[in-house]
Amino acid sequence: MAQNSGALQNTDVLIIGAGMSGIGFAVQLLRQFGTRNFKIIEKSDNLGGTWWVNSYPGCGCDVPSHFFSYSFALNPNWTQKFALQSEIHEYFSDVAAQYEIHKHVQFASLVERASWNEASGTWSVTIRDLQSSAITEHHCKILISAVGALSVPRECSIPGASNFRGRVFHTAQWDHTFNWKGKELVVVGNGCSATQIIPEICSGPGAAKMITQFSRQSHWLAERPNPKYSMLFKWTMKWIPLVMRIYRAKLYWDKEKDFKGFDIETGAEIRNGWSKEAADYIQVNAPAKYRDFLIPKTEIGCKRRVNDTNYLASLHQGNVNLIYDDPIDEIIPTGVRTQSGKIITAEAIVLANGFETQKPFESLEIFGENGVSIQDHWNLVSEGMPSSYLGTCLSGFPNFFMLMGPNTLSGHLSVIYTTECQINFIIRIIRPILNAIRTELPWLAVRRSDWDIVAVKPSAETQDIESVQEKAKKLVWATGCTSWFIDENTKRNTIMFPDWQYKFWLRSIFVSWDDFAYRTSTTFRKEELELTCVVNGLSATLNEQHNYSKVG
Repeated sequence: MAQNSGALQNTDVLIIGAGMSGIGFAVQLLRQFGTRNFKIIEKSDNLGGTWWVNSYPGCGCDVPSHFFSYSFALNPNWTQKFALQSEIHEYFSDVAAQYEIHKHVQFASLVERASWNEASGTWSVTIRDLQSSAITEHHCKILISAVGALSVPRECSIPGASNFRGRVFHTAQWDHTFNWKGKELVVVGNGCSATQIIPEICSGPGAAKMITQFSRQSHWLAERPNPKYSMLFKWTMKWIPLVMRIYRAKLYWDKEKDFKGFDIETGAEIRNGWSKEAADYIQVNAPAKYRDFLIPKTEIGCKRRVNDTNYLASLHQGNVNLIYDDPIDEIIPTGVRTQSGKIITAEAIVLANGFETQKPFESLEIFGENGVSIQDHWNLVSEGMPSSYLGTCLSGFPNFFMLMGPNTLSGHLSVIYTTECQINFIIRIIRPILNAIRTELPWLAVRRSDWDIVAVKPSAETQDIESVQEKAKKLVWATGCTSWFIDENTKRNTIMFPDWQYKFWLRSIFVSWDDFAYRTSTTFRKEELELTCVVNGLSATLNEQHNYSKVG
């Protein structure tokens, strides 16, 4: 039974998640406010988020390294154009170490519940220690969700999994005690994870005996050379002024211009060119027996394209078998049985079946004004599906902000770019509040704000949500493919930002202040009144002493 640890803990800002977005927000609190009055709650045993949890063989990024980094912490030492997981995690760890973020992280802990207290203008947050099961209560002024869009692995829905004698694990929960050398494996899925894993485990001295991959649908595969950066290149990036910024800007534009092809009508010609190029590439590199399946029948861009990390080459090997027309019917003790009755033996089943993208908060319960839960709020404003104002704010949930929230991902650019825009946006919104609750004596500081609460207005949130959905209907994601961007029941796009990314940046810079309402909590008003009395009393005393000294 869980035990309450007793002591109540207070902090100005509480951040849920120590991944890329959580680290980035914490750094900006330090850089812009000089405050260390914040705490990060992380459920794993290390920081880095998805780049710590996802450590499967071949794990890497599909965005060029020099653009998959913070704008305030450029890295001239990337070893190759598309970095692998270990190097990316090292980068985030180095940034965190530079700003001593580790001091503020509580690892192996899970935020279970957060409730808004209107009188005090604070969030009450319940946290469970995953090792001791002890429960602590935290109060914070600002609550930041940095849990990420791909943080909850999809569970195995195939009947019979509990009867399997071998091991079953998701790519985001890779079992590093399992040695695949000389063993038979089943891989379920055909997205980025699966296409990165298979080339790594099918060849070399530690190759698996047999890999059987089950795929329901194909993805548009793109050729992706991954050159190593030379010492000269790295030297140039490091020592010649502005070169790294210019290179980063070029990478941005090379990616950003692809959005022109996402409009269903005006982008058709561009997509036709993409389709031909990708189809020709698959036709040339895939085994003949798989070509018809591997060239998708769906519109290119409807799902994010997958970089080919030697996946097509691996399909030529004798120990790799792709099954696309005979799906798994059930898992049996020795492997899987397909719908046709065929038995595939396996010692491990690897689930590369994605994440619960429509359930961003997993078991976390968040209650805003009047005890309304986030799910109840979404039931009211967006048919029960995740939604928000600029992927960041919810009406009725004051002082609460989401990073990588609904409709913030893009089909063509870096998630770090979007997250930094969100961080800068939130910092602008909460600046009056953080200035108001600063710990300096008020008579030694500039006149403080009287506000300690902020929330987006319901009308602004509704308008933004509706605008996002209307724009999304005109883009390639709405052309009918099955993807994790779209809820299959409501057909709402809950994941993608339906516009140019520079427009997301502009909205984060030029805040529509009329969309927000600031106010003062009862507790803060009382504290301000008490402080005013103290200041007035001190001023009167100083005046008396001054007058007395003049008389003397």
